[in-house]
Formats: sequence, structure tokens, C-alpha cells
Amino acid sequence: MTRFPRDRFDDVADGPRVGAHRGAARRGGGWVVFAWAALATGVLVGIGVLVLALLNGSVQFTEGSGGSTASATSTPSASASSDSDSDSGAGADADSGSDDGGATQSPSAAAGASAADQGATTLVVLNGTSTTGLAANASTRLGTAGWTVSSTGDAGTTGATQTIVYYQQESQAAVAQGVAQALGVSAVQQSAAFPNADVSVVLGSDYTG
Repeated sequence: MTRFPRDRFDDVADGPRVGAHRGAARRGGGWVVFAWAALATGVLVGIGVLVLALLNGSVQFTEGSGGSTASATSTPSASASSDSDSDSGAGADADSGSDDGGATQSPSAAAGASAADQGATTLVVLNGTSTTGLAANASTRLGTAGWTVSSTGDAGTTGATQTIVYYQQESQAAVAQGVAQALGVSAVQQSAAFPNADVSVVLGSDYTG
């Protein structure tokens, strides 16, 4: 290594300093600055991620507890059960209403017949009770309503409790319903027990005349 001769600068002593000078750096100061910078960076990154999640809709804030949610979801099931019970009850009522002494009800209670049907239908009225003159009374009532009664008589029994209008062919169901409507009754039934007439009325004790 090159050595230079001693000069006046080698005699300068470290005397009192004059002017502004940088103080001695504290140990560990760089790590403190790094830690604060890392913390600030982490906070900013977390805030940015949360904002992006909210904008994308992946994070939602809901109110209420899980119990209330379960209660809300169980309500439709209870409602469906109630509706099912109501429907089954209505069906039971409809079935009980159609079971009327073994006679079937016509789907349309207001069904009737045309004037042509009234004139072309063979209609017989039979008294199924012990009340005298009941068949004649019903015959008069039907004649007033436009029906032509072919004959009247006794049904061979006096224990009938329900008035039933019998018809032979399925196509005569509406005609039988019109006869029942004229008599103020509702029970009609398809039967081959009365082959001598298209429609046969067997009066029961429920017929008031």
C-alpha cells in the first residue's frame, strides 16, 4: 500500500464541532421503519380486498339469527300441510255429499232438458210410499213444468224414503236431471230396472208435493 508523507492534515485534532451535523444513527431504526411500512401496506391491502368483495356481492351482511331463518323456511311447509288438510277435508265433504242413499248426483244441478226432449221422453211416475195421490200430485207438477207423463202408478213398495229419478241410457242423464229439478229433488241414477220408460220417478217420503 502506498504511504504518503505526513503533512499538516495529519495534525488536525477532533475539536468542537461547528455548524449542523448529522447525529449518530440509533440502532434498530431501520427495522422500525420497515415494520410500520409493512403494517400500513397490510391494512391497505385488506381494505382493498374488502371493497372488491362488497362490489362483487360475495360478502353480504344479513340481520337476524339462524333460528329466525329456520322458522321462515318452515312456514311454507306448515302452510302446505294446512292446504293439504283443507283439500282433503273438502274432498271428504264432496264425497259425503254425493253419497245420498245410493243415488248418484248429476255433475250439474241446474242441468235441464229442451222442449224437444220433454215431448219425446217416456216418463213414468210411481208412488213408493203409502201416501195416497202422491203420484198424481207429482204428475200434475211435472205437467206444469212442460213434461208429458206417460203413466202413473204404485212402485210395489211403500217404504221408499228418498225420491229418485231413474234413467236408462247415459245420454238421458240431462233429461233425468231436468225432471228432478222440476220436482224439487236432486237424486238421479242410471238403472235398467224400469225398461218400459226412458225416465222413471219413484217418489219417496221426502217428496212434499
